[in-house]
Amino acid sequence: MTVGADLARWYDLDVAEDLDDLDLYRALAARAGGPVLELAAGTGRLAVPLACGGLDVVGVDNDPAMLDRARTRWAAGRRARRVARGGRLELVQADLFDLALEPRFGLVILALNTCFLLGDAGRQRAALAVMARHLRRGGLAVVDAWLPSADDLAIYDGRVVLEWARDDPETGTRVVKLASASYDAPTRRLELTTIFESAAPGGGPVTRHLRRDVLHLTSAAELVQAATDAGLAIDQLGGDHELSPFGAGSGRVVLVAGLV
Repeated sequence: MTVGADLARWYDLDVAEDLDDLDLYRALAARAGGPVLELAAGTGRLAVPLACGGLDVVGVDNDPAMLDRARTRWAAGRRARRVARGGRLELVQADLFDLALEPRFGLVILALNTCFLLGDAGRQRAALAVMARHLRRGGLAVVDAWLPSADDLAIYDGRVVLEWARDDPETGTRVVKLASASYDAPTRRLELTTIFESAAPGGGPVTRHLRRDVLHLTSAAELVQAATDAGLAIDQLGGDHELSPFGAGSGRVVLVAGLV
């Protein structure tokens, strides 16, 4: 397998337990209607089950290995006849900043901290503008971001942390994820090195891949301002995936907005 294919597979292993936002998007899609556009759709963690549930979904990502896994997941759902009437999935390889699709969408999603990976506050604002351009009247744009506490940020001092060790059900290998991060408070820049190591259960050669990302952490106030600048009106500001009201101590922000 290629490095990209390995990293895409291990991404799925990494987010295997991150499913508590799926019901949020199902509920918002039921409210706003379709079609649904997911930016940075990755391996189809959200896009595939939403389409299997009967929604017309377009998933966009710039990583071909990620999209290959999404296609495989979608094909498996169709073979198993798990796709409800009306369910459709189109996968598009593109940079989200270059996106210009028709028709306008009822729900546009930027999920699970993806906004951090965009690089800086300017690109985060630009992403909200892309979302607004693809939204129809009555539709909803949703951005979901973790809000780390001071204690969370304190460990981002370059130390190497073991995040998990899990069995890969596809290959039978044992996979370990380690991470080292350095955080600069004045710029809110987070330099993250992720290390995946994989080996057969009985031992043998170890496969190791490193990935380096530069993240820009954001705040609820910044996301609200970016949405407003993009011509969006805030519909709800949630503090979790159940859309409990956002407030002091909220561990994340889920911004739901529509066109002004």
